[in-house]
Amino acid sequence: MDNCDASQRLSTVASATLPTIPSVTQDLAMTAWVYILKCADGAYYTGSTRDLDQRVWQHSTGRGSRFTAKRQPVKLVWAQEFDNVGDAWETEQRVQRWSRAKKEALIAGRWDDIRALSRRRGGRPRPPGTLQRAEE
Repeated sequence: MDNCDASQRLSTVASATLPTIPSVTQDLAMTAWVYILKCADGAYYTGSTRDLDQRVWQHSTGRGSRFTAKRQPVKLVWAQEFDNVGDAWETEQRVQRWSRAKKEALIAGRWDDIRALSRRRGGRPRPPGTLQRAEE
């Protein structure tokens, strides 16, 4: 082999289009879902996924989570699509902390009830050092 052949191969390799590896920001930009399942015992399960049909199937066949596997059958009662995984995950975390009444208001689309249920129960003041919501 002479130097000419080696330099031609290097330039060919250098100009070749290499596959791109998705970055974290590209990954977060993918569509995602937040969903609520109602289990046979009446319990609610909140989760998030990129493939809603696949995830509901997994839960329905007992392969989704230990929680739903013990509470078969399950039924999808609410889902919302998000433009990116980060927003879906944040919403999932928020909804998981909601009371049963607030989740039921969300499922039924009773937006006024959701707002009313967001107020602190019992009128207790917030503990010192916690953030207070801005008045609307």
